[in-house]
Amino acid sequence: MNLKEMLNIADKIVFEKTGQHLDDLQEAVLKATLQHDTYKHVAKDLDCSESRVRNAASELWQLLSEELGEDVNKKNFASAIHRFQVSNVSNFSKDVVVGIGIFNLCGEGRHPPNIPNSHPPNQETSNLKQPETPHQDLSEMPELGTFYDRTSELHTLTTWILQQHSRLITLTGISGIGKTSLAVKLVQQIKDEFEYAVWYTLDEFPTIDKFQSNLIQLLSNSEKQDLSPTNQKRLPLIKYLQNHRCLIVLDDVHNLFCSSESAGKYKPECEEYRSLFKQIEKLSHQSCLLLIGWEQPREVTQVKNQNTAIRTLQLKGLDIAAAREILRDYGLAESDNSETLIHRYQGNPLWLKSVATLILELGGAVTELLPNDTILLPEDLKDVLQQQFDRLSELEKQVISLLARESQPVDRIKLLENDTIPLPDLANALQSLSRRCWIEQQGSSYTLSPIMKQYIKTRLSHLTNIDNESTFQTTPLVNSCFLKFGNNAKTSKYHHQR
Repeated sequence: MNLKEMLNIADKIVFEKTGQHLDDLQEAVLKATLQHDTYKHVAKDLDCSESRVRNAASELWQLLSEELGEDVNKKNFASAIHRFQVSNVSNFSKDVVVGIGIFNLCGEGRHPPNIPNSHPPNQETSNLKQPETPHQDLSEMPELGTFYDRTSELHTLTTWILQQHSRLITLTGISGIGKTSLAVKLVQQIKDEFEYAVWYTLDEFPTIDKFQSNLIQLLSNSEKQDLSPTNQKRLPLIKYLQNHRCLIVLDDVHNLFCSSESAGKYKPECEEYRSLFKQIEKLSHQSCLLLIGWEQPREVTQVKNQNTAIRTLQLKGLDIAAAREILRDYGLAESDNSETLIHRYQGNPLWLKSVATLILELGGAVTELLPNDTILLPEDLKDVLQQQFDRLSELEKQVISLLARESQPVDRIKLLENDTIPLPDLANALQSLSRRCWIEQQGSSYTLSPIMKQYIKTRLSHLTNIDNESTFQTTPLVNSCFLKFGNNAKTSKYHHQR
């Protein structure tokens, strides 16, 4: 088939599905695919943004995949159309008399759906190289659902991966901020630029042996390959990443690290991941590993060097326009207090959805339920924060309890004035809390977000009530923290009751 014939078949498939022929952008995407041009080139030709081209391409590949019954993408479009043509010719020939000769199944102009063209290839396109079919294991990748605008972050990650060829990227942020949704959108847009694209959730692969075995089996294209630990040492994973262009996403990477310790300390059974991450950073290869989680590995620091192979993106809340889309879904976007609500919950998608649900169930009166600086903490939101709070070390709990008492950001000098936490321990705790996205640094001062502050106060008050003590003393709050979070009988009593 030549280029025109392939486009005709694609047009018929789209028309049968949607009742609409290929538009100019879709046709340009398919032409660029067959001629091995980039989406950037298409965007330039049509004078539109590259993200618009990628979105149109993603929707087109999804539509073709549904109609052809296989995963269709930039790399295998030509071969998928060829298989479709062969299948149709084979099915059609079963209904005709044997020996009728060579069938001419196409003419000029539009054709009925599912009847492909079969003109011999002409000189113009007979030398088109059939791209290799990519290998993808995205069965663990969540469905995207509604995606709220992250144009800037998508552009940053795409640039790091496709243009700057970063080898190791960490995507961090507090719970509910949208890390996984952003990564899913990113993978949908760039997966066809890679020979292999895989997504693993580290609940499934806590130890490196199982993770590497599964990945090596995919990369080697051999289900029968001996994947014993001994064989892995002879043929390490990094060799495959050097031979193939791979995009590997590891979600929930915080499951590699210990609870009740400072951020990024590996569990004993997960220590080998440290060596793997260092190899991926240091050794030359053409692949990219994206790590998603509440914490990042200790060896992955907030580097500023633009030439490094490591990048870290700490995700912040949505802007006002994007956050309003969430409130619009709940019928709260037009409320007089909607912008205040967004600021108070820091544009965090999960937090906004949680409080919006509570407001609706209580009658939908935002102004009445959130007067002044009131913070509502729905039970499901407290459960989410509880999961992350339980990961903190005792020292970190003491520090955030100090910060929760203050109405304004606390200067570093004031923090140092407390005589209960040694300076080296305080410095380490602040660094760990920052890496866990629990605290915010403003110059030389530290603070908690309003939600975090309210959660800690509520927790302290709850613990105090359990112990039949008064809530806050006039003495420094850190003394209360040691009572509530320290290694003492009262803490043990609380855990027993809980």
